[in-house]
Amino acid sequence: MFLEALASAFPESSYTQPECFEFSKTTASFQGLSRRGQGIMERVLMGDSGIGKRHFCSDQPASMFDVGAQKLNEYFEREAPKLAIAALEKTGVKAAEVDALIICTCTGYLCPGVTSHVAEQMGMRDDVYLQDIVGLGCGAAIPMMRAAEGFLAANPGKRVATVAVEICSAALFVNEEPGVLISMCLFGDGASAAVWSDVAGEGKWKVGKFDTVHVPEEREKIRFINSGGKLENKLHRSVSKLAAEAVERLWTRRENDPDQVLAHTGGRDVIEALEKKMGWELQETRQVLQDAGNCSSPCVLFALEERLKDSAGDSRYWLTSFGAGFSAHSCEMWR
Repeated sequence: MFLEALASAFPESSYTQPECFEFSKTTASFQGLSRRGQGIMERVLMGDSGIGKRHFCSDQPASMFDVGAQKLNEYFEREAPKLAIAALEKTGVKAAEVDALIICTCTGYLCPGVTSHVAEQMGMRDDVYLQDIVGLGCGAAIPMMRAAEGFLAANPGKRVATVAVEICSAALFVNEEPGVLISMCLFGDGASAAVWSDVAGEGKWKVGKFDTVHVPEEREKIRFINSGGKLENKLHRSVSKLAAEAVERLWTRRENDPDQVLAHTGGRDVIEALEKKMGWELQETRQVLQDAGNCSSPCVLFALEERLKDSAGDSRYWLTSFGAGFSAHSCEMWR
């Protein structure tokens, strides 16, 4: 499978971490927290999180703290297709050229899924194959690419568009749990779209050699649960260690040494755990965290896009993503 185009999209509204702290303080949710809970948010948002800014689809993010589940669901249904389309349009792909559309997300649930809304609004053909991937959390982009590879293997000569889109601001949830508060201070909204074909060409990047590790006994360490109709993110302090160990298992099974590893951002502690255990320098991953925070599933593709800006001397990459499950995924790209 060959990469034809890759592009990202972010909402217009963005905020620095100190700005996030200032508007958070005005909300009833923040004011209802204990001193300890408020202190956790202040330490993350005013400290060295590695995040310069985050993007939100709402230009009034403080208002999202205290709304109910119904309003958050409506917000996701409105904003997820819009952001996915923005990313797809930046790839330059025409609606009539798309034979399959695969979208992954974990920050909202629609039936029919986000693909139905995107296909309708973009005017795609009525025979386009639509597939929505939900429930894989931050790691979903690489399994989504694997699904695209499978479609092309079964349907030679076709073209697949994939989108990882997350409206993390639709999953805002506040309680006294440290993991809930920390994750709320890390996540932002964003989307990454790619176009794939089975047509080789000079200089094109090929993707393959997919691999996955599942650690279901650690499922409760990082997952969404339904809490009164809202999504509550469970985030245990051991996630950095779990990520490093799972990724190491994948790394030992690789077939080739890459020019660069491109990883999901996770957060500052996750990146540091990966670099320490594996001896890597994850420059692009750190840049993505700085520019957008943790946007969940699109992040590994943001890192790839960052690397491709200056890839003249590169011939091979190793991509890895990880999250709910606990699961980790990898693939190779080469030319």
